[in-house]
Amino acid sequence: MHPSNIVLLEFHPERDDLSPDKELRNGLSVALRMGKTLWLANDESVSIERLTLVEEDSRGQSSFAREHHQFALHDFFDLPLPAFDGEKERINEADVEGLACDGKYMWVTGSHSLRRKKPDPEDGNKRTHKRLATVSADGNRYLLGRIPMGEQDGVPTLVKEIEYKGKRRTAAMLRGDAHGNELTAQLRLDEHIGPFLAIPGKDNGFDIEGIALAGKHVLLGLRGPVLRGWATIIEVAPVDDEKAGLLRLAPLDADGNLYRKHFLDLGGLGIRDLCKQGRDLLILAGPTMDLDGPVTLFRWVGGAEPDGETVVSSAVLEHVLNLPFGQGVDHPEGIALFASRDGADEGLLVVHDSASPSRQIGESTLVADVYPLPSRKKKR
Repeated sequence: MHPSNIVLLEFHPERDDLSPDKELRNGLSVALRMGKTLWLANDESVSIERLTLVEEDSRGQSSFAREHHQFALHDFFDLPLPAFDGEKERINEADVEGLACDGKYMWVTGSHSLRRKKPDPEDGNKRTHKRLATVSADGNRYLLGRIPMGEQDGVPTLVKEIEYKGKRRTAAMLRGDAHGNELTAQLRLDEHIGPFLAIPGKDNGFDIEGIALAGKHVLLGLRGPVLRGWATIIEVAPVDDEKAGLLRLAPLDADGNLYRKHFLDLGGLGIRDLCKQGRDLLILAGPTMDLDGPVTLFRWVGGAEPDGETVVSSAVLEHVLNLPFGQGVDHPEGIALFASRDGADEGLLVVHDSASPSRQIGESTLVADVYPLPSRKKKR
């Protein structure tokens, strides 16, 4: 399928300081639209980016997202590691892979994954062996938190704390440290997920790559592990901890369970992003391993309001569309609802990791695609 529209994303090149190894525009991992603003993140940074939508033609076709504002995660969370190691030699990335908003808070999740070093083409046998045996953890990746929403000059913004109707909202993250958090501690004992926490994300290990809100609960989509072709969504209910700035997991049922698992038959694909559409859940699915494709959009009808643990067969999931992907470039990573200006046609905005040169204009502009979004299929 070909895109029906494009959006030109214009970044400030000088704000690449929080992602020095990769231009902001060249590694987008998530997208979220809120009115006239578009929120994005690069998976090798420790920040969230906000662009403002302007300039559409009379048909709502050619859109621009400008006025780049950057929010450093360290301004809101007490992350376990500083932004940089040494003199900006390497960034301690948060690997932001999911954004969601309920109007009160912006929720953000890191991948929670380990990573294995990637050999360079010029490496010899010895160095390649050494790199492939090196597995590391970035402590900032164990981020699951929320940031209060405010408003400045009529534009949504992020604030560390705000008072609303006599109640104070503050930024807070799930309690943990550089080695994990309360969620990974719980999952280490899980019969399905536990064995994969010691495996790097791109090796079918544990890897969060999507977030959506289901009332007071949070849904986390896993790129990996994929179990005999089945992908997983983890459901949790973070609440305020006694210690300011921290969250804890609240029980989901009378048995005291702190998380639920939803298994979905995505035909062997893992979850690359989640997007709420009314009561439904749109699921961007792609390879869990380091492969180029395929990439498919599914709709889980009623998925944004799950009732207890579920097993969702392929027959229940709606196949919405197949997305194009490149060879070594243009990997669809983030999705957001993107209606036309008059709201008549609902579309799907797609941003890409490893953006191809053809998407990059000048020093700071990137082309994102908007696809027509088929309506929900009616039951016969």
